[in-house]
Amino acid sequence: MSRVISRDRPWRHPACLGWYLKRPLDIAASFVGLLALSPLLAFIGLLVVLESGWPPLFSQIRVGQGGQRIRLYKFRTMVVGAEKTGAGLFFEKNDARFTRLGKLLRLSSLDELPQLWNVLIGDESLVGPRAMVPLIADKLNAQQNLRHRVRPGITGWAQINGRNTLTWSKRVELDNWYVDNLSLWLDLRILARTIPVVLTSSGVRMGQSAIDVDDLG
Repeated sequence: MSRVISRDRPWRHPACLGWYLKRPLDIAASFVGLLALSPLLAFIGLLVVLESGWPPLFSQIRVGQGGQRIRLYKFRTMVVGAEKTGAGLFFEKNDARFTRLGKLLRLSSLDELPQLWNVLIGDESLVGPRAMVPLIADKLNAQQNLRHRVRPGITGWAQINGRNTLTWSKRVELDNWYVDNLSLWLDLRILARTIPVVLTSSGVRMGQSAIDVDDLG
């Protein structure tokens, strides 16, 4: 199991204005986003319930800043209890656990919208490395684990440079590059480039084998 950075001495990015503005901007953007999108969030939640029952949201423990465990929320795109059947936490090609609506939500990234709540309460940021499940995070070595110096994000450098078509080791490499080069301008670039990536479903892969994580070791 890899070592996580200390939670007692949180890392601070040296001399970076973007670091100090990041949290206030996250709070403002997520608050406005939740208010503005509340009708859409309610509508999607209703559709999920009508198609496949309660609950409309899926929650999962992920690894946040400094190795802290956080509970991340998304719209449910699979049948209830999917994580306990089939490939478990991973996806298979043509995975039968996806609902029809769930496939559309995944392709459009609308399933990610509830994470605005995670941003508002401080578990996530709008931009940052994607939050890993502990099963994968525990495979990281000390150097790779430096990605956890910052809050995870809804979108990030790896998401606009290949998304989940990348190997895990490449994603971690891109995550660490982002942390080392963190700036307000970089975050704005990532947010701007996220729009066409989402609109074209670029990098979305509906099947992901557990074998994919072996390249971390």
